[in-house]
Amino acid sequence: QIADFRENLPVGYRIEIGGSVEQSSRGEGSLQKLQPVMVALMLIFIMLQMRSFSGTFMVFATAPLGLIGAVLALLVFNQPFGFVALLGLTGLAGILMRNTLILTQQVSDNLKDGMETFGAVVEAAVQRARPVILTALAAMLAFVPLTQDSFWGPLAYVLIGGVGVGTIITLLFVPALYALWYRINV
Repeated sequence: QIADFRENLPVGYRIEIGGSVEQSSRGEGSLQKLQPVMVALMLIFIMLQMRSFSGTFMVFATAPLGLIGAVLALLVFNQPFGFVALLGLTGLAGILMRNTLILTQQVSDNLKDGMETFGAVVEAAVQRARPVILTALAAMLAFVPLTQDSFWGPLAYVLIGGVGVGTIITLLFVPALYALWYRINV
């Protein structure tokens, strides 16, 4: 439709992309350039924290768990998946990986306190469920005002849906993955 409209414009007139769409395109390009560097830095920091490749893998495995909630939120609220939503996914991955670090650190603390392995994993999920859920709810509520903004709305919906669903899945997935990865018997 735009091509037909463009052909019928008077001489000297043209159609250009501008405003928030233009800014979004510029931002997307700069984000794509920095993405590999940021992933590498995240990997280094997580490896320093976990002190193991398997633990690092476990943390990175939880990063995409929020996609389910993020996509559902975008679909339900009819929001576009553009640069701002992509930016929200990057933040969402960090939030979910932080939750995993909290859970795995609690498992380590429980093991150091002398708990048997299976009990340490289960107890870590129970001990950390409340703070993880409450911080997730606080984050979700903090983004509610942004849902009304036409530019930042997709980011808010990605984070609200992704943090909500991703946190619940993480609380179930991480203990199960930990038990499978380290071959813990019930």
